[in-house]
Amino acid sequence: MAEFGDFLRALGEFGLYQKLLILLLSLPLLLNPFQMVGQVFMVVEVPHHCDTSWILAVGPNLTQEEQLNLTLPRGPDGHFEQCSMFSPVDWDLDSILAYGLNHTEKCSSGWVYPSEQPPSLLTEFDLVCDRAVLNDVSQSIYMAGLLIGAMVFGMLSDRIGRRPVFLICILLQGVFGLGTAFVPHFYVFMAFRCVVGAAVSGIMIAVVSLATEWVGVTYRTKALLITHTAAAIGDMLVAGLTYGIRHWRLLEIAGSAPMFALFFYIWVLPESARWLVTKGRIEEAKKVLQRAAATNKRSLPPELLEQLKPEKEVKSGSFLDLFRTKNLLKVTLIMPCVWFADSIVYYGLSLSVTDFGLDIYLTQLAFGAVELPARISCIFLLEWFGRKKVQGILLLLAGLICLILTGIPEDQPVVITVLATIGKFTATAAFSTSYVYTAELFPTILRQTGVGLCSTMARVAGILAPLIIPLARYHRAIPKAIFGSIPVLVALLCILLPETRGVDLADATGNQQPLDEEQKTEVSL
Repeated sequence: MAEFGDFLRALGEFGLYQKLLILLLSLPLLLNPFQMVGQVFMVVEVPHHCDTSWILAVGPNLTQEEQLNLTLPRGPDGHFEQCSMFSPVDWDLDSILAYGLNHTEKCSSGWVYPSEQPPSLLTEFDLVCDRAVLNDVSQSIYMAGLLIGAMVFGMLSDRIGRRPVFLICILLQGVFGLGTAFVPHFYVFMAFRCVVGAAVSGIMIAVVSLATEWVGVTYRTKALLITHTAAAIGDMLVAGLTYGIRHWRLLEIAGSAPMFALFFYIWVLPESARWLVTKGRIEEAKKVLQRAAATNKRSLPPELLEQLKPEKEVKSGSFLDLFRTKNLLKVTLIMPCVWFADSIVYYGLSLSVTDFGLDIYLTQLAFGAVELPARISCIFLLEWFGRKKVQGILLLLAGLICLILTGIPEDQPVVITVLATIGKFTATAAFSTSYVYTAELFPTILRQTGVGLCSTMARVAGILAPLIIPLARYHRAIPKAIFGSIPVLVALLCILLPETRGVDLADATGNQQPLDEEQKTEVSL
């Protein structure tokens, strides 16, 4: 009975069909970075103070400067306090001028912002002072959506297929992403963002399987990382989009509406033939394979197609299968930790873009620009040095750079930004490596479930990252120390993982595992 790799070699391991598929998978990833970091630019800090218009009832002719001098206390730096005001009193203006106001309280009537400021999340929903924490909470809720998507769509994709999950997630991201632009309350905004996060996660997981299951062994890395370069381009587009559109609702529309242009995928996106075979849907698999061969201007020999037989017992992996064999158990325990470390340092740096002291739009452009060579370089690094070494070294470097950042003074914004950009390079490359490595370590019937589990741990880290960043108010080094120490520790665990470079994808669970380089040498001898 022929292996699935034989069919890929017959129809072309990376022909026109696969290249078109990679293009289709890349387009949604152009839009995902906006959902990831776009909110950071909707809550840029602006000057604000308590609304003290109550005093105009007794002094309608007061100038703005006089009003503020009478109703707002000043801080040690001589500037008006942004989060407190003098308590309103039932006095006439002469009494207020004669005796002054002494008792202070928190803003009770809202805040006043610069009139020339375009509407932003911060100004429209008053995400300042005690309510500023809601922004961090909403980022964590978005990450919780990513977690939910990883849990739900990972297993669902192994059950009903990669294609249906991919299409469902495109629909969800388009509808709820666009709907976010019309929400009346911030709590509704957070709920919609949670659904968008789940859809983004589902798309990313489906891309991993479709990109790796349709190409030959030697092209897996290239196929998956080409899709990731689309995300890097999307990161740069975010800088331009957020710089050009400052009205947050228009920005949401511009970042989400293009997803509706991808609904033609219903007619052109194929299912994974490898998945169809593992599910016993042989006739469907034959049609898809023949279509791929025709696009690649190849023909599949009839005798080869005849060898595509359904299994006596149709394979159906469950979550518990991840823990049934020694080799899978080791992978299942270590890879989620790797993804957690990838995510904590990646999002820790990405969401801190406003804290480095330089222009946030230029910093975001630099962060996006550095992702492109980071992802492209992985194509070569993984083939030259293997998955295990590259994964461990990149995690170690990302962590060490974060730890170095803890010792750089705040008055060195250029140095901080350069180091953070290098850290973003290594964190991005580590994350891309994890996608390739994980897809190769788990067998076909459990690939989405395994990737979903790893993605779940990454989303847990994503939830924690926005909540760790505010710890800087106690000491500025705390967040970077946390973001740096975790990947350094997890990098050591990579030593225990097997190497997968040049090894064909496993379809079923079993005791076999990819050989380490030393083992390959022994076998060849």
